[in-house]
Amino acid sequence: MDLGGLGDKAKKAMSDEKTSDSVLERGEQFADDRTGGKFDAQTDKAGDLADQRLGEKDAGNA
Repeated sequence: MDLGGLGDKAKKAMSDEKTSDSVLERGEQFADDRTGGKFDAQTDKAGDLADQRLGEKDAGNA
C-alpha cells in the first residue's frame, strides 16, 4: 500500500463526523490506557481541539 492512498483514506474517513469522533475517542482512550490515566485532562483537551479543527474543515473555514 502506498502512503498517498493511505492518506486519502484517512482524509475520507475523518470527513465523516461520526467516524472522526469515534477515532478521536479511541485515540484518547489509547493514550489514557498507556499512561495509566495520568494525562487524562490533556488527552481530553487534545481530542476536543482536534474535533473542533476537523469541524472547521468540514464547514470550509480552514
